[in-house]
Amino acid sequence: MRNGGLRRAMVAMTALGSLLTALTTLTACGGAAHDGGADVAKGARTRPVNGTDPTRDATRIPGVADRWQRRIPADSRQVVAVYGDGKDSPDSTVVLYSKRGSTWARISSWPAHNGKKGWTTDHHEGDNRSPVGVFTLSDAGGVRKDPGAKLPYTRSAGFAAPRWWAKSHWHDFDYVIAIDYNRVKGTSPNDPTRPEGQAKGGGIWLHMDHGSGTSACVSLSGSAMEYLLRTLDPDRHPVVVMGDKAELETSH
Repeated sequence: MRNGGLRRAMVAMTALGSLLTALTTLTACGGAAHDGGADVAKGARTRPVNGTDPTRDATRIPGVADRWQRRIPADSRQVVAVYGDGKDSPDSTVVLYSKRGSTWARISSWPAHNGKKGWTTDHHEGDNRSPVGVFTLSDAGGVRKDPGAKLPYTRSAGFAAPRWWAKSHWHDFDYVIAIDYNRVKGTSPNDPTRPEGQAKGGGIWLHMDHGSGTSACVSLSGSAMEYLLRTLDPDRHPVVVMGDKAELETSH
């Protein structure tokens, strides 16, 4: 009887331990589902949360080497990072970061396109590659009425894509944000002035996506453009950091 009672007590303790283990596992699963389960269920991209990766330095923009980090102005509090899939690829991902104190928080991300031939550190007119670099974002505009942009916004029919272009491109410039590459800040994005000369190209914008690579711009969905227009704030000195991933990660 004594041995039988001991055996029953041991069985009970084992069962209790199993139950506690199961409850702990369920709690962990519930936490994971709460943080990102809804996005995963919808097939959305996983969006890392700051602080969950102990190897991440939150005082830096991820995937960007010192040579490019140093070009981000000290007073900038908003960064649009464009991570190109490859040097010769037209596909990329845009991530918006916002600085809070001394750390950068990832706000949102979207699939995007860049130059149809990829990227270059020496952009020239007609090369169909987007320029790699860090550029300020000062002015916006488009065919459509101002959606509530914080950047100065110029509405003009002059942005309209030529009707001899493929119909899929007709709405490319409904919304645009000028990338300050070889242009005069404080002017409409379609101002033709090229301070470094015409050969260095220009008219490089964030604009509406048509489903494939661009001449040199970066294109996003209409909803993404509206979000950026309503969010990018000249008082926070926004910049774009753009290039193929390998180049952005190269330290020299």
